[in-house]
Amino acid sequence: MAVHKVASVAEIPLGEGKIVTVGTRQIALYNVEGQFYALDNTCPHRGGPLGDGLLNGAVVTCPWHGWQFDCSTGKSTVNPTVKVACYPARVENDAVYLEL
Repeated sequence: MAVHKVASVAEIPLGEGKIVTVGTRQIALYNVEGQFYALDNTCPHRGGPLGDGLLNGAVVTCPWHGWQFDCSTGKSTVNPTVKVACYPARVENDAVYLEL
């Protein structure tokens, strides 16, 4: 696994998300009450961009068809067998880093 600096804390306000690119991967990065979470940006239903979805607490809703996922686990809130890949995120010196 490699560690990548992907954003500054200031770029992602509380309760919002941002799509970041690491190599060829698009990652949805969310700020949930000061804790950062990272998921694959692609919804497993029909490929919608999760980073453009609405965030309510730790739950993101895909903007295309309304599928919802818990940012902390990547699991669907309706069917926990459906999951999006999660990546460890951490903050150091006002920068957000991902382990991929």
